[in-house]
Amino acid sequence: MATRYTDEFRRDAVRIATTSGLTRPQAASDLGVGLSTLNKWVQKHQYDDLMSGPHEDVEKENERLRKEVRLLREEREVLKKAAIFFAGQSR
Repeated sequence: MATRYTDEFRRDAVRIATTSGLTRPQAASDLGVGLSTLNKWVQKHQYDDLMSGPHEDVEKENERLRKEVRLLREEREVLKKAAIFFAGQSR
């Protein structure tokens, strides 16, 4: 018997397949659906507005994530410099 998926699951699967940066086979495997099934969903919904709904929340989340990425990059640079410093001290 074929598995029935909800419309919400299909929309989320299409969004993941098209925006996550994963290849379609990876996305299909992660979601537990067949590659051909996912491809059919993407083809069917390629012109749908996947971002329907309030865009303000997405923009706020993007800004928060950009700040977090900036902070993490700064922290990584500090740790790199500290590692170089301490590697030179141990000699």
